[in-house]
Amino acid sequence: MATREAPPAGQTRPRRRALVAQLAAPLRSFVATEAGSAGLLLAATAAALVWANSPWSDAYESLWGTELAVRIGGAELVRDLRHWVDDGLMALFFLVIGLEVRRELSMGELTDRRRMDVPAIAALGGLAVPALLYLAVNPSGDAAAGWGIVIGTDTAFLLGALALVGPACPTQLRVFLLALSIVDDVVAVAVIGLVYSEAVDVAWLAVALASLAGIAMLGRLRVWRASAYAVVGGVLWVAAEQSGLHPAIAGMAAGLLVTARPPRREHVERAASLFRAFRQSPLPSVGYSAKLGLVRAVSLNERLQTALHPWTSYVVVPLFALANAGVDLRGGVLGDALASPVTWGVALGLVVGKLVGVAGGTLGSVRLGLGALPQGVGPGQAVGGAALSGIGFTVALLITGLAFDSPALRDQATVGVLIALVLATLNGRTAFWLAAVLRGERNAGLPMALDRPVDPRRDHIRGPADAPLTLVEYGDFECSFCGRATGVVHELRERFGDRLRYVFRHLPLADVHERAELAAQAVEAAGAQGRFWEMHDLLFEHQDELELEDLIGHGGELGLAVERFARELGEARHEGRVREDAASAEASGARGTPTFFIGERRHVGPYDTESLARELEASREAAR
Repeated sequence: MATREAPPAGQTRPRRRALVAQLAAPLRSFVATEAGSAGLLLAATAAALVWANSPWSDAYESLWGTELAVRIGGAELVRDLRHWVDDGLMALFFLVIGLEVRRELSMGELTDRRRMDVPAIAALGGLAVPALLYLAVNPSGDAAAGWGIVIGTDTAFLLGALALVGPACPTQLRVFLLALSIVDDVVAVAVIGLVYSEAVDVAWLAVALASLAGIAMLGRLRVWRASAYAVVGGVLWVAAEQSGLHPAIAGMAAGLLVTARPPRREHVERAASLFRAFRQSPLPSVGYSAKLGLVRAVSLNERLQTALHPWTSYVVVPLFALANAGVDLRGGVLGDALASPVTWGVALGLVVGKLVGVAGGTLGSVRLGLGALPQGVGPGQAVGGAALSGIGFTVALLITGLAFDSPALRDQATVGVLIALVLATLNGRTAFWLAAVLRGERNAGLPMALDRPVDPRRDHIRGPADAPLTLVEYGDFECSFCGRATGVVHELRERFGDRLRYVFRHLPLADVHERAELAAQAVEAAGAQGRFWEMHDLLFEHQDELELEDLIGHGGELGLAVERFARELGEARHEGRVREDAASAEASGARGTPTFFIGERRHVGPYDTESLARELEASREAAR
């Protein structure tokens, strides 16, 4: 499964620029949900094993073999309960994966495609090597069909294990493992759909493809109501089920087609005005309009993730484990499994194959200059992550049920998956310990400290230069969120008075805001004539007027020597200063704008007046 520091609607991020930083809020939420579900997943696995080996084992098989039928007129769909979980609920699981992949590629951590190079190579190595090792142990016969069992990684278990045995502050390692999981999951689902599906019914396949085209068309038409997508998605699931394709591939494809986008400023402003209207006139109709305005401001992709992800992580996946991990090990079954090449082919493929394939692909591609590890992640930690990727559980169990008709082979493969779960975790723990002891790799996060301390001789400061409280902002003059943050800064300066000094540094996100870098140079050119803060305030008041002629006009309005001002802009005389600020932002762990530092510590979380005031007071107490 695929795997959410500033609010998604409160910070502008670069699309391609390689400014590294901590996880964004949506990704931190996604990761937290995945890691939190690992405990439930483990409990469900243990419960399934205990139940299947108890005096009530017959009830276990009877429950999951119970038929459940859906009938509409003369049409009916009859499947047993295990099938409804595996093919029905798990389609939602893969839908959420597709949604997260699309979000991260469109507006998240992976918008810079260069960050995908090393994880993609590592993932391909982690797919090929395990499959080859499995086939080396099981080269022919019915057992050979199980090669797909060893290609997948269970991100929920992986993140849970990473929290237990990984380095302190593993945020950047999580980003790397997320990127790796994206390729891993897409290929695994493709294998399920192309290799392990039944004979395909062409007519139903056409309906499924038409449904996918319908979802894409809804996105192109900017349809924002979830109900339309739900109807088309229901048709897609039925068509995939009837066509012979596994619904997992339909779920993944549908998720990839649901567009993700940052909140549009006009929609946010519209929602805010509707809520103000409701506050003034709390009528049901006004409240309903305010609710719709808020819903429309958030992309359907993120709304679906918010609604579905807790259910898939805390209900669907544990149910899947409960339905599929129950192996009755009595009557010599365990002995047969431990002597079976299927069991050890699965364990070898996951434990050794994933480690060798992922670690080899990672370190090899870095050594060949094809890419670099994320900032803060060391080679030893990459090896530890490669070891943990051998936890295949969810996808492995799903493919086990598809690959083998024989209950004996399914039981043997399941035992191999459980052995790999334990051994891969121990391998990861050992790798992280060795990385810490031998290489000093004790954390895998980005810097939290301000890279270049505030220098009154260089930095632009509002307030006394020796004030006890310091607030540093990295900002972009075209970023609407930075524009709103100026009000927050004003309120803080009023509250703290001469106790606060406010420092502004440049972080123009040129790939998002084409005029931001020129605007930053204009402010520096104004600063060269002693009018930095006047130009700073004026540009934030006129964020839609940042073309060269607009900037020259602003300079004239402020009474600058316009000829000198225009010449310095034309010669890009202050470009070096702006780039120095941007470099310090990267070295300080800033990712988007605005990013605040309280003293010399990067602020994580909301940046409203009260939140920043609390952090400033806390920094003062800590200094005392």
